[in-house]
Amino acid sequence: MTKDELIAFLDREFPQLHIGGQTYFIEEVGPLSARMRMAYHERHLRPGGTISGPSMMALADLVIYAAILAHIGPVALAVTTNLSFNFLRKPEPRGLIADCKLLKLGKRLAVGEVSIFSEGSSEVVCHATGTYSIPDRR
Repeated sequence: MTKDELIAFLDREFPQLHIGGQTYFIEEVGPLSARMRMAYHERHLRPGGTISGPSMMALADLVIYAAILAHIGPVALAVTTNLSFNFLRKPEPRGLIADCKLLKLGKRLAVGEVSIFSEGSSEVVCHATGTYSIPDRR
């Protein structure tokens, strides 16, 4: 799937992503990879004014899903089976960038690795890995 096809698919199948205004954006898809941006918004903050772990978790999960679908097509029922997170440092009060590399893309399982950065910074604030189950496409 192209970037535009992926955007249209997510808008159609997951309209709840944009309730309250869109904050997740697909920046690019490439060979076994994807990049997304999460705009800075107060709904992503936790007490103390930092970006919440659940917001970073959603971004990581979504970018892995986008990278997988970019290669296998619009398979809405591909589902997360595992996510693991290492929060490395407090994110800056700005948008986040998530870069995903697929480490494995098999017939039934896909494994991705995600590095999340504050916009304009090269320091990783969160590292995640995730596994997706891909349904039989017969």
